[in-house]
Amino acid sequence: QVQLVESGGGLVQAGGSLRLSCIASGSKFDISTVGWYRQVPGAQRELVATQTAGDLRNYAPFAKGRFTISRDNDKATLDLQMNDLKPDDTAVYYCYLYERWSDVSYWGQGTQVTVSS
Repeated sequence: QVQLVESGGGLVQAGGSLRLSCIASGSKFDISTVGWYRQVPGAQRELVATQTAGDLRNYAPFAKGRFTISRDNDKATLDLQMNDLKPDDTAVYYCYLYERWSDVSYWGQGTQVTVSS
């Protein structure tokens, strides 16, 4: 059973930084695509950033230049460094893992990020 557990959310002032972390278990982490999504109430979950097993990174336009995704295959962890945070970044952030061979996606429970103006 794949489990993803996020940590690192919290309250920060605009312009500040946060680092989110996700620990994966029960998966072949090193050959999976991983990423971060976010969601605000009443809206669809949206892509923040993904990183393939081959280390290709994809960022949403709002994340480029401010957010950095990274993974440690030995530890089966995924991080999201978020800098220059804005109030519009306030959302619940979800860790994501996609197993291409089984075509199954897994999600963490989410961690709240709140950016005050």
